[in-house]
Amino acid sequence: MKNKLGERIKKLREKNDWSLRELESRVNINYSVLSRIESGKRPVTDGELLKFADIFDVSIDYLVGRSDDPDYKTIDDNKIESDPDLQIAFNAASDFSEEARKQTIDFINYIKEKEKKSGRTFKKK
Repeated sequence: MKNKLGERIKKLREKNDWSLRELESRVNINYSVLSRIESGKRPVTDGELLKFADIFDVSIDYLVGRSDDPDYKTIDDNKIESDPDLQIAFNAASDFSEEARKQTIDFINYIKEKEKKSGRTFKKK
């Protein structure tokens, strides 16, 4: 998993038949920066990661190699919108540091796996 993110960005770009120049205009990230991201020579910022997920319509988990399913979602946006407690929790988490957000997501995934092991099933989005 040396450069999973760069490999996946390149694969998705090619799947869409986009040149680096076309991706540059779509995500508003400099051509040379995109080239270095794809080759693994430059990390991406959180904002750039969100841009890539949005432009390719895939999950961040897929981009970073946590899932091989591009449609995999760890969070159901519809549930968040309809549950005031979840809205409060996610609004609070938006101010977390990057490390705290990662720990929060890891904890949520841990609880989800624990519930799966106890027999609970989850619908696929």
